[in-house]
This record gives sequence, structure tokens and C-alpha cells, in this order.
Amino acid sequence: MGVEAARPGFSTTVEALRLRSWRLGPGQPNTVIGQFDAEDFTLIVDGRADVHISSKDSRFSLGWFPLGRPGTEEEGWKLAVTGTNTVPGYSISFDTETPAEIVATTVAKVLATSQPLPTNTVRRQSHHR
Repeated sequence: MGVEAARPGFSTTVEALRLRSWRLGPGQPNTVIGQFDAEDFTLIVDGRADVHISSKDSRFSLGWFPLGRPGTEEEGWKLAVTGTNTVPGYSISFDTETPAEIVATTVAKVLATSQPLPTNTVRRQSHHR
């Protein structure tokens, strides 16, 4: 019984290797920031012109740092969702050159997963703090 040895390398076609154009550069931050309304979110612009957005319950936050977040290397966007007593939260970071459209899509998906709590649940939780 003979075993055929694999040939080194790979074969492909010119068509399979065609070049693509990719979205590059930070784009327009309003694509991201425009998704938030004053009824549900607080927006603050600080002295560095960094933008801080948080949900009224403070469980969601998003920061935009056009010159990079202080203490990090080139972190331009930082999204965080606080966990609960039983489920951990998470955070997502993008660098200063990540296209705003990419950040906006991620933010939209995160916002789509949120749901307002029933009023009696909010009252019950606030009494246990």
C-alpha cells in the first residue's frame, strides 16, 4: 500500500488572490455618538475633548478619545457593560484609527441587546443597594 506524500506549498489562482479595498481611517465619530439620546444616556465632553457617554443606570459606558485614552497606547474607543452579581460584564476597545462605522456597528449590536427593566424590578433593586 503506497502513501502519496503531500506536495510542499499550495496551489491557487490569480483570481483567488485578487486585491480588495478596505475601509481605513477613523471616519466620523458622530456615526457612533449619534446613536445615543438624552432620555436614556448622559454625554459629557471633558477638557481634553474626550467624549464620555453612560446609560442613566451607569451600567453601559462608552468613551471616545481622539488623541488616545490616557494611560493606554492608542486606545480610541472604550465600551464597557457592567455585570451583575451573577454574570460578569465585558469591555471592548478600538484603537484611534478604527473606522467609526465599525465602532458604530458594534455599539448598535450592544444597544440592541439591552432591555428596560420593569419598573417594580428597578425599585426592588434600588432598595437592596
